[in-house]
Amino acid sequence: MNRTKAQKQEMVATLATQVAKSETIYVTDFTGLNVAHITDLRRRLRAVGVEYVVVKNTLARRALTEKQLKDGGLESFLAGPTALVLAGADPVGAAKVLTDFAREFEKPAIKVGLVEGKPVTQAQVKSLAALPSKTQLLAQLGGALQAPMAGFLGVLNGLLYAMVGALEALKTKRAGEQ
Repeated sequence: MNRTKAQKQEMVATLATQVAKSETIYVTDFTGLNVAHITDLRRRLRAVGVEYVVVKNTLARRALTEKQLKDGGLESFLAGPTALVLAGADPVGAAKVLTDFAREFEKPAIKVGLVEGKPVTQAQVKSLAALPSKTQLLAQLGGALQAPMAGFLGVLNGLLYAMVGALEALKTKRAGEQ
């Protein structure tokens, strides 16, 4: 479908605002995925609050240049069929969905990523996917902080029961003497 110059400018502006909102961007190659698989991937990514945008490379270059992300190292990977995964502050959720989907269907191939302005390779994206999610990390931290306090409470509770047991034994002994 041929688009007019105004339509293309509008698409670039829309993509530029989406890119500006995203702290994490992954560039993927969706070759070999049919429409049903792409729809499934989009659904899974939306579930973790991530956008999956299939875009022409020239329009993506313009949007990245417009938002001064040219130095992020993404432009050299904008070749062939390209889709952008635009994630918010949590790069792990999107990386998990992409690697799980790629493990299941062997596609999409992750070309490169940009996490907080720093380029990451495909291997680093897989490493990110192996990390626990933010909520899991917070739960682990909470458990680590709670464990010493729970142990201390258990010791105090044990001392209290020992003291109550000793007093009960003393009461029984004195009752037996009278």
